[in-house]
Amino acid sequence: MNFTRISQHKFRNFLQTLLLLGGMSLLLALCVELLFGQELWLWVFIGTTVIIFALPDMSPRWLLHLYQARPISPDQAPQLWMVIEELSRRAKLKSIPTLYWIPSKTTNAFSVGRTNQTAIALTDGLLELLSMRELIAVLAHETAHLANNDIRLMNIADLISRLTHLMSSLGIILLLITFPLLFLGYTPFSLRGILLLIVSPSLSAVMQLGLSRIREFDADLLAAELTGDPAGLANALNKIAYPHGRFWQKLLLPGYRRPEPSLLRTHPEPGERIDRLLELGDRSDSYTTPMEDLPDQSVELPTSYTTRLSPGHRTIFRIWR
Repeated sequence: MNFTRISQHKFRNFLQTLLLLGGMSLLLALCVELLFGQELWLWVFIGTTVIIFALPDMSPRWLLHLYQARPISPDQAPQLWMVIEELSRRAKLKSIPTLYWIPSKTTNAFSVGRTNQTAIALTDGLLELLSMRELIAVLAHETAHLANNDIRLMNIADLISRLTHLMSSLGIILLLITFPLLFLGYTPFSLRGILLLIVSPSLSAVMQLGLSRIREFDADLLAAELTGDPAGLANALNKIAYPHGRFWQKLLLPGYRRPEPSLLRTHPEPGERIDRLLELGDRSDSYTTPMEDLPDQSVELPTSYTTRLSPGHRTIFRIWR
């Protein structure tokens, strides 16, 4: 595997992460300075930092409950648990994430929690679609998110974005209140400041989405290092991103379920992720792994794990991905 290429990609992702977080912070600072002057913006950042580190870690159980997730015990899926234990050891996680099963035919996986309370959820559709080799790669990707502390990083970005939106809304409200004075010329105003208040929420949101895409690239790189099998993750992405739909959907709706422009996506283009992974080369022998001995087939859970229909009040208003 090309570790030089991995190092180059990681360094570039690190710089882009710093630039995007710095850009979001600068945008917030400009909005605060515009509204309250130069003396207050520093206190806003101090207060934001205190809030970030003072808030306790939230348990992932409430989010998993929303998805009707059920825990997967080691007895029910010993192969998956052997994989996640090995990946956790290689990633040097403080604790082994708990595996959960979600009763949904969609193909999705996500990680939640921080420090000692972490979990990785897999949908029923994903378990049916992917082989064991591809599931190992997906689990490695979610383990990489936990190892990189991406959840904390994205929470910080989300807080900065929300504060920017709050400052923008407050500034526009004050602008509307003082509009008669502005119109009569009794109060000076800055056209550039007004434009900044209007566009700052959108700019911050776009940078937040860009940061999310960068963290996905970084998780792909670490997953390739953890497994030594970048092609396995590339195969999984190809299956998830380009499912075999009905003929009439491919013919009449070529962009079905992926209508967002690339700038507004939380994840990078699948094709770009696949190309980057394939650039890293073939399987590496840098790890002696028991995962290689597992049968390359789909995981079968006990018959009690069957896909259920969502509650009636969700069926109408569900947003399909």
